[in-house]
Amino acid sequence: MSAAPVREPVVAGQFYEADPAALRAEIEECFTSSRGPGALPEVNREGPRQIVGMASPHAGYMFSGASAAAGYARLAADGIPGVAVVIAPSHRMPSPAIQTAGSWRTPLGDVPVASEPAEAISGMLPGFRRGVEWFAQEHSLEVQLPFLQYLYGDSVPIVPIMMLRQGEREAAEVAGAISACLDDIDAVIIASTDMTHQQPAEVAAAQDAILIERMLALDPVGLIRTRPDITMCGRGPVAAMLMAAERMGAAAAERVSYTHSGQVIPSSGVVGYVSVIVTRDR
Repeated sequence: MSAAPVREPVVAGQFYEADPAALRAEIEECFTSSRGPGALPEVNREGPRQIVGMASPHAGYMFSGASAAAGYARLAADGIPGVAVVIAPSHRMPSPAIQTAGSWRTPLGDVPVASEPAEAISGMLPGFRRGVEWFAQEHSLEVQLPFLQYLYGDSVPIVPIMMLRQGEREAAEVAGAISACLDDIDAVIIASTDMTHQQPAEVAAAQDAILIERMLALDPVGLIRTRPDITMCGRGPVAAMLMAAERMGAAAAERVSYTHSGQVIPSSGVVGYVSVIVTRDR
């Protein structure tokens, strides 16, 4: 019997610290930062579990970690989800992919894949490759996991999904598969994205506000169609999250953080980062 597949970390020591203690300290600095939530999170084990979706950035933690922490702090206060479906864009890999077994490894340990829902979702996405090798060298999903581990350890399994094309049809296919297979599971869908790339800060903020408005309006089609020249790298994952969240009872969205890389290292060209949560009524 073959060993369960393990997706080894590829950006530890680059996007975030490779040493476990140093990584925990780095994550805590993201939470306590004045650009983040400003305090360490506390997991509310009796939380209402109203968050069904979240958009979260995926740059190096020194740049986007504070904005990501703002979203994860809200997730912690909301309770403990049964599974986290993480949808990320491909920057380097040639095919969409889903992992249906095994685990993902970070310096904080291994995160198990939720095999049963992953298998069901995979069955509805026949064009998606399976297996850890299809996620090699891609950072956009990996960087979400240490935040989940900091909050929940290995108690919240994941369904790792990577999109290649990011049009309306692809987003609808992913959303349909997710929502059809999570009926009896208390899930949160995390969409990994950065916003405008390499524009002056004022230009980036103005452009990003246009797309964030579509997220807050729960308008995934508008998000994809509006200003395709804006270099948001995860439109498809965020649109898929919004579509699936709507089918799971989404009622409202809230921007909890917006930052940019120029706040860390001044530059004439910055990258924007946003955290948005999508909630349902209970």
